[in-house]
Amino acid sequence: MIPDDLKYSKEHEWVKVDGDVAVVGITDYAQGELGDIVFVELPRVGSKVEYMKPFGTIEAVKAISDLFSPLSGEVTEVNNQLESDASIINSDPYGDGWIVKIKMSDSGELDKLLSASDYETEIGG
Repeated sequence: MIPDDLKYSKEHEWVKVDGDVAVVGITDYAQGELGDIVFVELPRVGSKVEYMKPFGTIEAVKAISDLFSPLSGEVTEVNNQLESDASIINSDPYGDGWIVKIKMSDSGELDKLLSASDYETEIGG
């Protein structure tokens, strides 16, 4: 499941743009590879994130992985639901399982991200 209306990073984050704000989560492929997600370390609202730099971690039963910011900017919102139930990412990675919202400081970085078809090729689809 790779929605066509999103952009993707090679590190398996997805981006949905709404004006100058980007909603970010991890892909269905990534959550499937991780398995049962038990914890997400979220950044603070107001913190700065940089293109392809870690902004948090995601912990599953079998692995801990860094979360990479697909864009530079400022975190405007985090999904607080994940603090009490990180498994939302497993059940709804493109909906209620979003992780952060970022006010973009360089919308040109969107051009560095993958389209749905390019991401599908990247994961061997």
